[in-house]
Amino acid sequence: MTILLIGRNGQVGRAIETRLASDDRLIAIDRNDLDFAKPADIPIVLDRLSPSLIINAAAFTDVDGAESQADAAFAINAAAPEALAKWAALHDAALLHFSTDYVYDGSGEQPWREGDLTGPLNVYGVSKLAGDRAISESGAAHLILRTSWVYAAEGQNFLKTMLRVGRDRETLMVVDDQIGAPTSADALADIVAQILTQAGDDPDGLFQQKGGVVQTVCGGAASWREFAEAIFAGARLRGADLMVTDVRPIPTSAYPTPARRPLNSRMSLERLNAQFGVTPPSWQDVLATVLDQLYAPAPVIDS
Repeated sequence: MTILLIGRNGQVGRAIETRLASDDRLIAIDRNDLDFAKPADIPIVLDRLSPSLIINAAAFTDVDGAESQADAAFAINAAAPEALAKWAALHDAALLHFSTDYVYDGSGEQPWREGDLTGPLNVYGVSKLAGDRAISESGAAHLILRTSWVYAAEGQNFLKTMLRVGRDRETLMVVDDQIGAPTSADALADIVAQILTQAGDDPDGLFQQKGGVVQTVCGGAASWREFAEAIFAGARLRGADLMVTDVRPIPTSAYPTPARRPLNSRMSLERLNAQFGVTPPSWQDVLATVLDQLYAPAPVIDS
């Protein structure tokens, strides 16, 4: 059995490769090996590698950029996953894919369930939903993990941005009416590893029985402002030198962006627990772990 990880250089891909590093079944590739902007080339690469399980951690994630680069967003987020799924269906392979809270319209305050109506507000969300639907209709054994607010100790993300601007400014204004679950790439990788342990050498069988869309985020919920305040508090506990002293709440309407964002990105974790017995840790505990990575003391080298 071969596990093919696509998108090894992204936040989630890096975390999964690290988590599965000891698994000699793993092959990890990046855009130099497989260019999602050219979906027609995908079957050629898959024929050569012949995976039994495909983990797709690649995506067009520039939410605002997608508004002006719709063709690229749809090629990478919709056409490429469709090509993966069609190949998987033809070759009895399984596909694990990541989706997003942005497929919902953000209305209400209740956590979104997998069967709820979708209604993306921006091109990115529409392109991701198109990919989800193509996979679901392909006939392939699949598991779509729908997540939100992903960050990591590496890369460009909200956590790194807050720490950067927090070093230089006393006052920050952060959106307070968008609510979701900050979810680290490492937490997602741990959940993937737990699911693959259950799959053993038969991910096709597991996904046929328990696949489909499954909401996969850390426990709890927060606004972006609450997340920012937790980042600053945790960083200071670990010795970070920050200038910021005032994090002021602002509504989404006061921070216009090219792409509209959903206000409610809460997600129900009932199906994840019921189908796979997985209960993710709270977003606060996961944030503490990531900050520990960022502010780990330098190793002492004996002279």
